[in-house]
Amino acid sequence: MKRIIFFLLFISTAFFLSAQQLKSFKGKVSDAYNFWICTPEGYSKADSAKPLVVFLHGRSLCGRDLNRVRRYGPLNAIEKHGLKLDAIVLAPQNPGSSWRPDKVMRLVEWTKSRYNIDTSRIYLIGMSLGGYGTIDVAGTYPGCFAAAMALCGGGTIKDYCGLNELPLWILHGTADRAVGVGASQRVVDAMRSCGESRRLIWTPLKGANHGRLARIFYLPETYRWLFAHSLADTNRAVDRTFSITTETLNRKVYRELLRSEMIAVDYTRGAPAPSSPSDYADQEDDGDTARVASAALGDEEQPAVRKEPEKQYYKIRKGDTLSSIARRHHTTVKALCRLNGMKADTTLRVGKRIRVR
Repeated sequence: MKRIIFFLLFISTAFFLSAQQLKSFKGKVSDAYNFWICTPEGYSKADSAKPLVVFLHGRSLCGRDLNRVRRYGPLNAIEKHGLKLDAIVLAPQNPGSSWRPDKVMRLVEWTKSRYNIDTSRIYLIGMSLGGYGTIDVAGTYPGCFAAAMALCGGGTIKDYCGLNELPLWILHGTADRAVGVGASQRVVDAMRSCGESRRLIWTPLKGANHGRLARIFYLPETYRWLFAHSLADTNRAVDRTFSITTETLNRKVYRELLRSEMIAVDYTRGAPAPSSPSDYADQEDDGDTARVASAALGDEEQPAVRKEPEKQYYKIRKGDTLSSIARRHHTTVKALCRLNGMKADTTLRVGKRIRVR
């Protein structure tokens, strides 16, 4: 009986390998990366335009052997576990340094010129070093991506304000010892200091370590969430109907993929509804922010001791009020007045920086 089951699994895996075509490219694009292109079953350039999913891997897959990129992530999910995407996947290989946004975009442009890509539906997802790359690429070219998902990474760009222009889901395990959750928290704080981050979803996953988040590549809802967004959406609102929790990662995700149907854009689904302040005011889960920041620094949790929060500032924009600033930064008008030596009726000057923490 076991032999029969193994044979059936082998046949099913072979079917997925032949159904979705995988092709490698080395030295094809100057001043860029080597890369894989995976096309859906029966793909033809004459068909309707397909979404493009760009996958940026972590440091363990760096090098010159392109086969390393197939060890985890969307390509592995397609080849080994039955993920069926009605989309084209672009998976470059980083030889061993930080991801360069300009090099990634050269590959995106090359792919757009040779495949029938729906340019309103280009998505970006990465983990660890690739999580950093996702933040850096999306923050540099926010008008090119319909949505992005950054897993257990951080960011190295100077200005994070551009990230507020696109739907962005940042996830990080609070027990991550490879890349502390504080790396993502700093990106979130920088985005919020730019103004309202209504397109951001911030999910610290309680107790999840670094490797655990790799399972997100094998969740059907990961791709359904990405596909729920388009550059053509009014106000580029973020879809908040999807949920990924620590419990989600405990599911038997590989078996689920073998049974899942083709994951495609649902064109009958309307654009996401714009978020109200109540939707995104408490995106940090119900965990303790000070405790999460402590875990990021590698400290042991001390339940009875609270660390003094790092000072944070916000630059006042046109239309801001103390009430709106307080809601945005999860504080009160009274606390803002105390930190800045002002009164509740103080006139706010555009461009002035005030302390919010």
